[in-house]
Amino acid sequence: MAVDTAGGVEIRSALVRLRRTTGLPVAFGGLVESGRRQVRISELSGTATAALSALAVTSGNGLGGKAVALTRPCAVSDYSVSRQISHEYDLPVAAEGLRSVVAVPVVVRRRVRGVLYGALRTAQPLGDRTLSAAVEAARDVEQALVLRDEAGALLTAARPRAACGPGGSPGWEQVREAHAALRALAPRIADPALREELLRACGLLAAGSGPAAPPARLAPREVDVLACVAAGATNAAAAERLGLRPETVKAYLRSAMRKLGARTRGEAVAAARRAGGLP
Repeated sequence: MAVDTAGGVEIRSALVRLRRTTGLPVAFGGLVESGRRQVRISELSGTATAALSALAVTSGNGLGGKAVALTRPCAVSDYSVSRQISHEYDLPVAAEGLRSVVAVPVVVRRRVRGVLYGALRTAQPLGDRTLSAAVEAARDVEQALVLRDEAGALLTAARPRAACGPGGSPGWEQVREAHAALRALAPRIADPALREELLRACGLLAAGSGPAAPPARLAPREVDVLACVAAGATNAAAAERLGLRPETVKAYLRSAMRKLGARTRGEAVAAARRAGGLP
């Protein structure tokens, strides 16, 4: 079975943050394999061996499998002797020297997409602060996966419509909306490869608008603001979509208008389209 690889970067980042905020010596995790309720451990942080690498954790088995089956965090203070879990994975856990472990499922739209673990090499209860930090790390991954899903849906929807060409058709207006949404999503994507793919897709959508005039050297955030304006957003709506203050949006818009020689928002959008910066 193939592993749903989307999210590996986010899981890796979450594990590093979890160790930094809690002082846990070890954190690891992975994603659910496509079509199965089985997690493949792919990301390791602080481990001393490769015992856990590529381990397949089946729903219901062990601590992580219990977290998957129940869709809630689970913890044990001494893994090897705990009566709260089954013990299919005692050997790799013992090889890494882990005793106290917490497992938190990553749940997106009621579907488990992965599991994050944090662990100590001593047998002792994990405090509420540690458990809360593990849950927060899983929530960060969940939000990142939602962004990935939204970006993937936008890319799928926008690519065929870009071939329609400009002219104010409903299909082309949807391309412009997709372009604005992709530009707003891109800065929030942690995976640099996916972020670059989104920006390339934005370039392709903009290129479909027709022959380009010489570019006006707009900054990325100026293009982001103009993309929102082109999709009909007010300054307040653009600020909310881009995660900026309304005053900051106004400043970017004024700067873009100055570079484009435009006196109004509409003129700025038209000039950016002529320059190939917007679809």
